Amino acid sequence: MSTLVERETVNGSDSSGFAGHPKGLGPLFFTELWERFSYYGMRSILILYMTSTVAQGGLGFDVKQASSIYGWYTMAVYLTALPGGWIADYLTGARLAVLIGGIIIACGHFSMVFHSTSLVFFGMALIAIGTGLLKPNISVMVGGLYRENDPRRDSGFSIFYMGINVGALLAPLIVGFLAKTQTFKNILSSYGFDPNKSWHWGFAAAGIGMIVGLIVYQRNRRYLAAVGNKIPRSFKVESAVEPAPPLTRGDWMRIAAIVILFVFTILFWAAYEQKGASLNLFADRLTWTSIFGIGFSPVYLQSLTPAFVIMLTPVFSTLWVRLGDRQPSSPVKFTLGLLFIGAAYLLIVPATILTAQGRVSFMWLVGLYFLEVCGEMCLSPVGLSTVTKLAPAKLVGLMMGAWFLATSLGNKLAGYLSGFFVTNNPWQLTKLYGGIAVGLLASAVILALLTPTIKKLMGKVS
Repeated sequence: MSTLVERETVNGSDSSGFAGHPKGLGPLFFTELWERFSYYGMRSILILYMTSTVAQGGLGFDVKQASSIYGWYTMAVYLTALPGGWIADYLTGARLAVLIGGIIIACGHFSMVFHSTSLVFFGMALIAIGTGLLKPNISVMVGGLYRENDPRRDSGFSIFYMGINVGALLAPLIVGFLAKTQTFKNILSSYGFDPNKSWHWGFAAAGIGMIVGLIVYQRNRRYLAAVGNKIPRSFKVESAVEPAPPLTRGDWMRIAAIVILFVFTILFWAAYEQKGASLNLFADRLTWTSIFGIGFSPVYLQSLTPAFVIMLTPVFSTLWVRLGDRQPSSPVKFTLGLLFIGAAYLLIVPATILTAQGRVSFMWLVGLYFLEVCGEMCLSPVGLSTVTKLAPAKLVGLMMGAWFLATSLGNKLAGYLSGFFVTNNPWQLTKLYGGIAVGLLASAVILALLTPTIKKLMGKVS
């Protein structure tokens, strides 16, 4: 009996699931996988749907209007994480918040099944609200599966992060096939359906993905009974009557370092999120999407970044471990992130010039996305880790919320920049992507110059 107990617990925590992790990690992995499938599936076709003509089944918006809507929507998705976390902490608990959020997300996707501008906007609002309830709180539940200082925690989050990227990888392939391929349009025609309404089959697939996630979540709720509970009122009262010590000068210095890094984070995501906006239009309108004479939907290219993330995560993780104490500091890694993504947009500039002669190879975008993900590996996971290391214990939640805020603002700026995309004007495209490249590379230089100051603010934290 004692041997069985030892095998099923690590530091007092369940180890009877996959690879010695708690059983609750599995349902949370698949719930997040399908939630990200639904989000990235819908997002992969959103701007293409909005900018397609009414005759093509779209909304007929111009690029500037559609890009602005895209920016506001993706901003809202991350901004709602702040009230979503508060609602879970003080009203529902994380476990119920995830369930409610998933139901709202599914309703949002199914609202977009109907060809109505008002229902499309209503659906986007529902998805933003639902994601705000689900996304931050499902991460909280993953953390709750492990006791403090559990050596499996980082590995568990790595497995969970892989679920995010598997969902993001599959989504454009499936949704893109339904929404944008002539093959599926022909299938619709053969059954008497309007082929121009293929967009809405893509939106429906995203909704079905969320439903699958909810089914997995509910069927395995017994493994999640110990996590995601509402904070007891007595605990909140006891915590409130014991005033926390004031922030020290060192605390304020570390907070200042976080704020500086967040400014550069906004710039990074403003460029990175072009893949769902202007680069999606570039793929659709200005690239040859065929391999060995076999055409494919330009939406499929949206799967490249999660595929590269899956490939490069173990590479960069191993690199940092092997470098040990010799690895770059957090500000230097941020600088490398900006340099990589700046180089990515510098790479696409020749392609914009070549569009004067017609469509260009999709391989230009393959190269861009690869360099982007190299930058992501230097900045995104490092940023999350840096926040937890630098933020005072009583402000970790607030600082993590600020991280989501930086991502949110970056998404809004991405929508604004995408508004300058013009299909038949190579010089305008060169200015757009060349300007992004110059801005990022200049930001990298500025951050490099600020690095000694930031390291002083960080103190002993690296």
